[in-house]
Amino acid sequence: GQDCKEKKNITSIYLHAQREKMLVLFETPAGYSLFKVSDEKKLKKTDAEDMYENFFSSSADATKFVNLVSFRPFADTADAVSAATACVEGKVSKGLKSFLKKELGSSKKSKKATDSLAVADKALAVSLNEKLMSSLNCSKVVHDAKTHELFRGIRQYMDELMEENNVDDINVTGSDLRAMQLGLSHSLSRYKLKFSSDKVDTMIVQAVGLLDELDKEINTYAMRVKEWYGWHFPEMQAIVAENARYSKVVLKCGYRTEIRNTDLSDILDDELVEKAVKEAAEVSMGTEISDLDIVNIKALAEQVLSMTEYRAQLFEYLKNRMNAIAPNLTILVGELVGARLISHAGSLMNLAKQPASTVQILGAEKALFRALKTKHDTPKYGLIYHASLIGQAPTKHKGKISRVLAAKAALATRVDALSDETSGEIDTTVGYEGRAKVEERIRLLEGGLPNAAKSANKDGQLTAKTTSKYNPVAATSSGGVGHSDANDMVLDTPAKAKEESEEEENGSSKKKDKKAKKEKKKDKKKRKADEIEGSDGDGDEDEAAK
Repeated sequence: GQDCKEKKNITSIYLHAQREKMLVLFETPAGYSLFKVSDEKKLKKTDAEDMYENFFSSSADATKFVNLVSFRPFADTADAVSAATACVEGKVSKGLKSFLKKELGSSKKSKKATDSLAVADKALAVSLNEKLMSSLNCSKVVHDAKTHELFRGIRQYMDELMEENNVDDINVTGSDLRAMQLGLSHSLSRYKLKFSSDKVDTMIVQAVGLLDELDKEINTYAMRVKEWYGWHFPEMQAIVAENARYSKVVLKCGYRTEIRNTDLSDILDDELVEKAVKEAAEVSMGTEISDLDIVNIKALAEQVLSMTEYRAQLFEYLKNRMNAIAPNLTILVGELVGARLISHAGSLMNLAKQPASTVQILGAEKALFRALKTKHDTPKYGLIYHASLIGQAPTKHKGKISRVLAAKAALATRVDALSDETSGEIDTTVGYEGRAKVEERIRLLEGGLPNAAKSANKDGQLTAKTTSKYNPVAATSSGGVGHSDANDMVLDTPAKAKEESEEEENGSSKKKDKKAKKEKKKDKKKRKADEIEGSDGDGDEDEAAK
């Protein structure tokens, strides 16, 4: 009996060792492949540093150590791209899920029962542990340093491993794999680098940010030039205020003594300005400077001119981008304001998700939170204040126009972000219609026709209604059925008219009561005065009698 128990233990240990094995999930450009490690005990005893030398020193060693168990080809290139993107993101695709359930399903009693599954990506291992471990006949999903070396060897000898397989219906050669790999790489690159609004939004955001930085740099450099050259010719700063023209005069003339003999008509358009500069140079009270000073001043002036030219080029680039990406928003608020709104929101899609109230105060967050904290009035506008339509409105109506413009801008942004124009032509109807309505609103607020006397015809144009006075003679002569002047006198008055008449009656009665009270007070005062006088008279008579 004891010998039988020992034999049973030996056989159970042998069967358990026979069942112990590791499967390797390897994604190829042609499809999903499942490899089996032939000697897992040796794999456990070997360190990660020695794995490549022990098991993958040659193709023969690789085919002995790893064998192909199963293979699932992709249906087409689109299926391969979706599977590759899912693997990159660490997600389990539908094809991979069905493949693993078919090969490692817990309900399937097959020879492919396994204790561990090796995968190449850590995120994929986490996803498999969370979603598929309950439905797989697998104790764990492995991803460590050893699996990294294991995948390295399989990747190197992939052609030999695919050709020397024991699975039927697999006719994938090394040349086929390379062709599929090339096609998949091109398709995946096109998928990742395809045209998207986010990429173009990034260009707009960077361009408007660089434009603002260039404005600051140009102003700083121009101020340095004026202060530096002002030691030599301080009067020119008041005559030539523009930065680019000031720098051009400095580059062309150098010393102020050369200005008298220099033609500045190509720089200064006005002859009076040129004459004033030359006259001021003759009587200037500036100090003398050396040649080295002039060289450095001219170098800085060249920087100002180059940045000014690049700024104009960048603004033209930004204008073209805005007209191509957000044409309706550009029509409403302009290129620069529209670009700043997109930059502040982060992207065109983020701006399209914002309501009109947020678009109206976008850029004035500090003022908004300060007003909420101190319980004061919230701001009426933010970046949208710099739009040309807001500038056209009167000061007292800027808040109303900014609200109207923000509503139209929010609608235009959604059209720009979400419209799918397959014809290639840009539809700007929403932008032009919105601008026309905002301009119409400005005219109404400035004192156009009153709203009650206006109506819109079919073309959308406003026309004034003609009104006439009521003629009772014409009304009675027209022969209206059931009409009489007596009935007009007994008609019920509207509720508002009744309330107004009641209020008037109440008001008149209150006034009468006040007058009566005042008269009573006056009578009382008179009576008191009479009584006082009467008492004084009685006292005098008593004294006389005495």
